[in-house]
Amino acid sequence: MVRLFNDFVLVTHRNEKFKIEAWNGGLRVRGVPYGEFPDEDWALENKESPSPSVWQKDGSTFISNEGVTCEIIYENYLKFTDSDGKTLLEEIIYPGQFRLPSRQYKTGMDKDGFELNVDFKAYKGERIHGMGQYRDGCYDLKGCSIEMAQRNSQISVPFMLSSRGYGFLWNNPAIGRVTFADNLTRWHSDSTNCLDYWICAGNSPERIIEKYSDVVGKPSELPESLLGLWQCKLRYRTQDEVLDVAREYQRRGIKLDVIVIDFFHWYRLGDYDFDPKYWPDPKKMVDELKSMGIRVMVSVWPTVVPESKNYRDFDDNGYLVRFNRNYPVALDFIGQSRFVDSTNPEAREYLYSVLKKSYGSYGIDMFWLDEAEPEYSLYEFDNYRYYIGNDMQTGNIFPRYHSLMAYEGQKKDGVKDILNLVRCAWVGSQKYGALVWSGDIECTFDSLKTQIRNGINMGVAGIPWWTTDIGGFYGGNINDPDFRELLVRWYQWAVFTPILRMHGDRQPSLRPDTPDINYGGGCCHSGSPNELWSYGEEIYGILRKYLDIRLELKPYIIKIKKQSEKTGLPMIRGMFLEFPDDENCWEVSDQYMFGDEYLVAPVTELGARSRKVYLPAGKWESLFDGSVIESCGKYVEAFAPLDYIPVYRKK
Repeated sequence: MVRLFNDFVLVTHRNEKFKIEAWNGGLRVRGVPYGEFPDEDWALENKESPSPSVWQKDGSTFISNEGVTCEIIYENYLKFTDSDGKTLLEEIIYPGQFRLPSRQYKTGMDKDGFELNVDFKAYKGERIHGMGQYRDGCYDLKGCSIEMAQRNSQISVPFMLSSRGYGFLWNNPAIGRVTFADNLTRWHSDSTNCLDYWICAGNSPERIIEKYSDVVGKPSELPESLLGLWQCKLRYRTQDEVLDVAREYQRRGIKLDVIVIDFFHWYRLGDYDFDPKYWPDPKKMVDELKSMGIRVMVSVWPTVVPESKNYRDFDDNGYLVRFNRNYPVALDFIGQSRFVDSTNPEAREYLYSVLKKSYGSYGIDMFWLDEAEPEYSLYEFDNYRYYIGNDMQTGNIFPRYHSLMAYEGQKKDGVKDILNLVRCAWVGSQKYGALVWSGDIECTFDSLKTQIRNGINMGVAGIPWWTTDIGGFYGGNINDPDFRELLVRWYQWAVFTPILRMHGDRQPSLRPDTPDINYGGGCCHSGSPNELWSYGEEIYGILRKYLDIRLELKPYIIKIKKQSEKTGLPMIRGMFLEFPDDENCWEVSDQYMFGDEYLVAPVTELGARSRKVYLPAGKWESLFDGSVIESCGKYVEAFAPLDYIPVYRKK
């Protein structure tokens, strides 16, 4: 049975009920095998649509909105076309003897929901981008099987952009997988209570991203005051170390925008305060740093050990993530801890009040929201239960709520220039002051290549404020010439990203000064120095040069970050976003556009002193020597000594 309404179609077919409705610049599709549609809108907001159309013709039912039309065939199968009638996407119609529908609901012993598959036809030559950040380094996701689950350095943001002219949001935070195979595209949830996705069409990739941003929310403001250098390492152990570093930057005439104090500055995990043995007067420290124009960011984990002074309050009030089985230990790292349940609004409010009472009293109002996936010692998703539901059905949205925890508290307190560093995200995190970084990654050139591709795909997925640990996190020895070269190449690239941030666990490690204790700064190792001058005079000179370039570019960076805030377009743009009609721009994965003017081609091979760069049709001016190349769409061999990254400005 098909029922038509002004802006939606409701279909009951055998044991399934599904609904297609106009939603902002596209169409939302929901389906259930029994019962009613759940109330959750998850990532979607701003429903208003100006003039949707609903009609029937030749036995099919149609609903159209903002350039995308859904045809319901045989009262069951869905086909999506654009305003020219071109097929964008359609469900698979399996042969009758298969007895296999395109939407498969598997109900059974799971009383909380059902297993779900949705199968679409695959298209030869289709290119797919977005979906967040993954360690495999894939750029074009066609041919990939992608886990939709949050892990340290894996970020699931389930929006894809297709070269066929559509965008598709899997509007479901359940643990699952999408497979972009040659014979089908399959979206799968291990356990859910509703099929839910949104699709739009556009005459360019930029228009698709703008529509997506309209329906899930624009990014919050990237503060202009934070576009210079951020200094961080694993880890500053004492108040004196932080001040010594800041004073040395000042002595050298280098302006720091932010200095970051990493983990285990606390006495017990979950105390959310400084260990007084190593940090005797945090207020005095913060005041001196502010006098230098440096803002302080402090690491706060969403984890609490039973020995913490705050554990009883979190536990008694039901503010911690619950377990379906086993002893309640979520993370075993220098203490056996549990996670604060940031999906619970009362838990968010209480956690922020604790942060405000301690760090806020010292003048600190920026937070490094580490471990925000959350990072479980065992990723047994069926073992954890949140305020909003079980992890299997809702787990991927957790990091968005954790960013909301800090953001809503800061907004209420009137904090200006809100930006918090966070290790994970989901659709909508961009609205809540989230600067997402790529997690704990290796210090290798292969890792650098992966980060460039990840930055592009995260931007497509709607997360424009994105950064990495310059040089990588694991395994960088400051005395190794090869690592020094990697650091330079990584730093040169980072100059042309939203945030320029030094961080990493540098080798050789510095062991705890009091290894016989198991709390505070005495129990955790630290890495070697990681300041600009830590790598020798030659490297220091190059890093200083590129910091100057970054500061000279600041007016341009402000311009393009405002574009992102207005339209949702990322600052790191795959070449296809600016040149969608150039086939080569869908292929090239190791260069990108920084905004709409600068083409950036990082050097990603050890020992390389040149590299090939693809220049689309037009005139391109070298940023460094002013030479102009007029291209008809060709590769050039770009000069790239150690102190040079190929960058061209579109004339």
